[in-house]
Amino acid sequence: MSKLNNLQTLLEQEIKDLYSAETQLVKALPKMAKGASSEALKEAITSHLEETKGHVERLAKAAEVLGITPRGKTCKAMKGLIEEGAEALEEEGDPNLLDLAIIGAAQRVEHYEIAGYGCARALAEALGQDEIVDLLQATIDEEGAADKTLTGVAEQLMPMALEVGAQA
Repeated sequence: MSKLNNLQTLLEQEIKDLYSAETQLVKALPKMAKGASSEALKEAITSHLEETKGHVERLAKAAEVLGITPRGKTCKAMKGLIEEGAEALEEEGDPNLLDLAIIGAAQRVEHYEIAGYGCARALAEALGQDEIVDLLQATIDEEGAADKTLTGVAEQLMPMALEVGAQA
């Protein structure tokens, strides 16, 4: 455990935490895509996987600007969120309901990431690290778009999922 002496140290820790989160997600997203039934959901997850690889690259660039290695910290929150997502993949039932469970897990991940990137962006802005601000903002924008895409897929699946409940 390192000592927080200043905003710079805190920003460095946030970058490392986000790097860990994103690298964990790169490994988890293919499993989520494989477990999805809806082609729209598979496409949304697969597309976001490619973006997530870019997020890892941006974080590596931010670490380079800071003169640190992005490795060395494990994001425990992402580990837990991925475990919850794995639980959704183990459920049995109507494919539409299962896809909605996957979407719920994925949106929790997106919201966690948006919060983390927002905090890191604010720190970078306070420190006058404009290049890092731009890198983080680009990812915030993509995470927000992914969240909206997932909401759109959920809205498409909801009527079919409602029919399952009406038949029970």
